Amino acid sequence: MQATVKWVDGVMFVGETGSGHAVVMDGPPDHGGRNMGIRPMEMILLGLGGCSSFDVVQILQKGRNNIVSCVAELSAERVDAIPSVFSKIHLHFVVSGRDLKASAVERAVKLSAEKYCSAAIMLGKSVEITHDFEVIEV
Repeated sequence: MQATVKWVDGVMFVGETGSGHAVVMDGPPDHGGRNMGIRPMEMILLGLGGCSSFDVVQILQKGRNNIVSCVAELSAERVDAIPSVFSKIHLHFVVSGRDLKASAVERAVKLSAEKYCSAAIMLGKSVEITHDFEVIEV
């Protein structure tokens, strides 16, 4: 896996992945930015949410569960020091479908957290990560 990050100006950067996708990262005005992109720490949080969501959806689909929607709501706390690393991250999955069993969703969330999600396993070495979920029948 490869990526490049190019400085644009101020504290704005463009990141491009080896697969050819790009994203703008920028800081807040009080740090010299123009608020025109995602903050780098927000990118880490989104990466965790995307990785975990990918797993949960794949596991549920492979189990022939009829899912319609999967939303991961993430909240994080950072330490009040430099570096301002994450101290806690919580993922709340809202999974909608037909005849979904809570036990199947619970299993998918647990497998992602403990076995499959590289981002969660890596971040979990230094951050307290918790998970919960709700199932919505549609």
